[in-house]
Amino acid sequence: MAVPIPLIVSALQLLAIMLISLILGTVFGIWRGFNPAGYSASTFIEMHQGAVRGLNVLLPAMGLVTLLLTAGLAALSRNRPGILLLYGAALVAIAIAGAVTRFGNQPINEQIMGWTITTLPADWAAIRDKWLDLNLVRVASSFVGEALLIAAIFADRSA
Repeated sequence: MAVPIPLIVSALQLLAIMLISLILGTVFGIWRGFNPAGYSASTFIEMHQGAVRGLNVLLPAMGLVTLLLTAGLAALSRNRPGILLLYGAALVAIAIAGAVTRFGNQPINEQIMGWTITTLPADWAAIRDKWLDLNLVRVASSFVGEALLIAAIFADRSA
C-alpha cells in the first residue's frame, strides 16, 4: 500500500521544523547562555573546546539535512509560486547560517582546539569576539530561516 503524498509532505515539514528549531535553539543558547566575554582564558578554552567536541560535526550535519528537506519541500511546491518563494527564502537564510558556520566559525574552532593556557595567542580575546560576532549572524539567519520555513509550511498547508 502506497503512502499518500500529503503524509510524506507533512513528515518532511515536521522534520524540517524540528531540525531548524534545534539548530536555532543551539546557536541562541550559545549566544545568550554561553557568552564567554567574562570568562577567564582557561575557562573559555575548556568550555569552547568541549562545545566544539560535541557540536562541530553534529550541528552542520543537522543543517545539511534541514537544507535538503527545505529544498525538497520547495521542489514539491514548484507549481505554487508564493509558497515556492517562501521555501526558497527559508533555504537562502538557512544556507547563510551554514556558510557562516563552515567558513567562519569552524576555522576559528580549529584554531581554538589547539590552544592550551600556555599556548594561548596574545590576541585570543579578539579571536573569541570574532567567533561570537559570527555566531550572532548564525542566530539571526537561523531565526529568519525558521520564521520563513514556518510561514511556508502554514501557506503550504492552507493551499
